[in-house]
Amino acid sequence: MRHSVKDVAEYVQARVIGAGEIELTGISSIVSASPGDLVFVEDEKHLRLAIESAASAVIAGEFAAGKANSKPMLLCAQPRLAFTRAAQLLSPRAVPKPGIHPSAIVHPSARLGQDISVGERAVIGENAVIDRGTRIGAGTVVGEDVSIGRDCELFANVTVYPGVRIGDRVMVHSGAVLGSDGFGYVRDPETGRYEKFPQVGQLEIADDVEIGANTTIDRGALDVTHIGHGAKIDNLVHVGHNCQIGEDVVIAAQTGLSGSITIEKNVVLGGQVGIGEHARIEEGVMLGGQGGVLPGKILRGKGVAFWGTPAKPVKEYLRELAVLARLAKRE
Repeated sequence: MRHSVKDVAEYVQARVIGAGEIELTGISSIVSASPGDLVFVEDEKHLRLAIESAASAVIAGEFAAGKANSKPMLLCAQPRLAFTRAAQLLSPRAVPKPGIHPSAIVHPSARLGQDISVGERAVIGENAVIDRGTRIGAGTVVGEDVSIGRDCELFANVTVYPGVRIGDRVMVHSGAVLGSDGFGYVRDPETGRYEKFPQVGQLEIADDVEIGANTTIDRGALDVTHIGHGAKIDNLVHVGHNCQIGEDVVIAAQTGLSGSITIEKNVVLGGQVGIGEHARIEEGVMLGGQGGVLPGKILRGKGVAFWGTPAKPVKEYLRELAVLARLAKRE
């Protein structure tokens, strides 16, 4: 896509310094940039590299104002955010054309909206409802009574179990499994055998959620597993039954959540975090990679970073590590 520097600046609400008529054709990193590309910098120490690169224009913070340069600058308060938005204009994602592939299986009772794309060997089950503009990838299975909103994208080989509810503009990457049974069993003390506890609840996914590849989200046992508006869940994450994930929560790869956990809004969980059942992570908490929360525990403190197992505020955790290191040296 071709757009002038001025057009891009207006789109991302940036201020232009230099030739606004220069055409931009794509985005790039500073290292691999070529003529026509747009790059960005978030700090002054990388500004010269961006200016000396082959890129045609640079998005930067106000720190770049007044700096001598040989190419147009788009100045704004949040360069990374502006670059993200510029990418939507200069490098939009390719999407499949509307239509149902001849090899797809769509139940006669399923209701499909306008401009839907259904890929090769996809299966749409009985009474499923898919709203307009949604794209279903090759080999994806949408179970009976599933509801999917507008402008969603389910990539290849996603499995959506019966009864799942998905909102608008949700993106689900390949291999994800939504609405599978939770891990719930009751042991018979006389025989020692385990009997499956009912897994008859639902899974609800709100608008603007993104779910990574090979992630699994279980349905509720008797109630509802809920993924809140704007949540971003990375690859290889497991969300157990009855979990309540709040708005704009970010969960990095390989994190495991046991059943009945509450994660309040704006929480950030690092990679390989593990949280025990019935724990609560309150609003705005940040939990570092490989952090662990014991069952039933509560982490609170908006903007507070936790780390370690059991998770503690970072400063406290680092002090304890330092004490242990000193003790080890004395032996």
